[in-house]
Amino acid sequence: MTTTSPAATKAGGLRTGVQRFGTFLSGMIMPNIAAFIAWGFITMLFIPAGFFGADTPFPGWHWAPVAEIIGGGGDSAVIGWQGAMTALAEGDGGNIFAYVGLVGPMVTYLLPLLIANTAGRMVYGERGGVVATIATMGVIVGTNIPMFLGAMIMGPLAAWITKQMDRLWDGKIRPGFEMLVNNFSAGILGMILAILGFFAFGPVMLGISAVLGAAVDWLVSLSLLPIVSIIVEPAKVLFLNNAINHGVFTPLGIEQAAENGKSILFLIEANPGPGLGLLLAFTFFGVGAAKASAPGAAIIQFFGGIHEIYFPYALSKPTTILALIAGGAAGVTTNMILGGGLAFPAAPGSIIAVTAAAIGSGVGNLLVVYLSVVVAAAVTFLITGVILRASRKSDLAAEGDTFGAAIAQTEANKGKSSAAMDALRASSGSAANAAAPAAVATDRRIENVVFACDAGMGSSAMGASVLRNRFKKAGVDGITVTNQAIANLDGTADLVITQQQLTDRAKAQSPNSIHVSVDNFMNSPKYEEVVEMVREQRGTEA
Repeated sequence: MTTTSPAATKAGGLRTGVQRFGTFLSGMIMPNIAAFIAWGFITMLFIPAGFFGADTPFPGWHWAPVAEIIGGGGDSAVIGWQGAMTALAEGDGGNIFAYVGLVGPMVTYLLPLLIANTAGRMVYGERGGVVATIATMGVIVGTNIPMFLGAMIMGPLAAWITKQMDRLWDGKIRPGFEMLVNNFSAGILGMILAILGFFAFGPVMLGISAVLGAAVDWLVSLSLLPIVSIIVEPAKVLFLNNAINHGVFTPLGIEQAAENGKSILFLIEANPGPGLGLLLAFTFFGVGAAKASAPGAAIIQFFGGIHEIYFPYALSKPTTILALIAGGAAGVTTNMILGGGLAFPAAPGSIIAVTAAAIGSGVGNLLVVYLSVVVAAAVTFLITGVILRASRKSDLAAEGDTFGAAIAQTEANKGKSSAAMDALRASSGSAANAAAPAAVATDRRIENVVFACDAGMGSSAMGASVLRNRFKKAGVDGITVTNQAIANLDGTADLVITQQQLTDRAKAQSPNSIHVSVDNFMNSPKYEEVVEMVREQRGTEA
């Protein structure tokens, strides 16, 4: 597998900066997606319009008073289930939706505080996470809307300030007073930042949120929201979409979903339709390696939600980006006209995640969302088909290294290698894997193997699954194989497997572990060496 050269990684100035910013935003949001999904399901089931709420679209499914206690509603100060039961018994004002429930507190406090803590840890470890959480609490209480943008700014800012503060007396504290100074300094700084967040930062973020929300409402009122696809679809292919999606769409979408039960903003970037249409067009009208690998890529993209797998196809024929824009705009238009939306972010952007996030607003909403996916796929398919048919002769003449070059360009755009690109390269036969150095022999007993990548999700999860199956086929039991972000390595792993350009970072994070570098997470010869190493340690017969 080809690796990204330093020149390619540093190229693109502004693009690279936006990519890094987007990666940082993703790092705050993605580890907490499970919490967003939990909140989404609670909202889907227990708000008044949910499956079991008072206004349920399914007669006879209403779970009173359980649904009201869990779903909540109103602005009463009655907190907790004991208070809710007391209010019910005493007939508190006759308003059965007068208690807080789970929905409101989760979106107001839990989700922003999780984001703030994650951001703080990214900047300055556990200490940064604690101060970031304290400071963000002031921002939350100082506003009357879910403060996701505030958490995404105050969290890393508070952690950075904590880091700078600690540098002031680094090495100057008398032995025995470290814990006292560390705890009191973090507590006092957290208090100050929380007060500043309450009186100053919160109102500023409230204004920013209002401006962004008004801009979205303006686009919707003038039926201009589909033009956002002109920015989003090319940005996805260049890996610049995270800054837009996680920096704007997700925070505003959560606010809309908290108020209306769903938001169209969650589907602007996550809709799998455009990518599916592109890959289907290459399946029927493409040539060579692109045509051969497109069907498998379509399955991974549509059901697995790994959108980056279709980017090389678009780059191999740049005019097809116009088809992606048209398909994305068609999907957004469908949802805008018919009122489709998701209750929570669909991550990854697979049809399975989209279904789970759409069904809570009723079968009608689910059908609209499905229609938007189909329309987006159909429009992209038709336009891409026309483009590919028009250039078929020249493509046949030039076919050879074109698709392999597009895969390499995709990895250069991303700034690192990818298991999805490895799978494409392996299935298309566009390049052979680079020869890997021999595995490092060691006397350390291997029981805990960790695959590590930037986000600790997509590519490392795929690699971990492959090695897990190799161990199983070899009859080796008792080996734990997991995946995580490099930033979360804590030194407990016996063996860490990374892609070559990330190995140095992994060694710095977990210096006492054995480190193995691979070119291809999906099919590396190093896996056999690792399996053999473990078998020899355990005396397992080949």
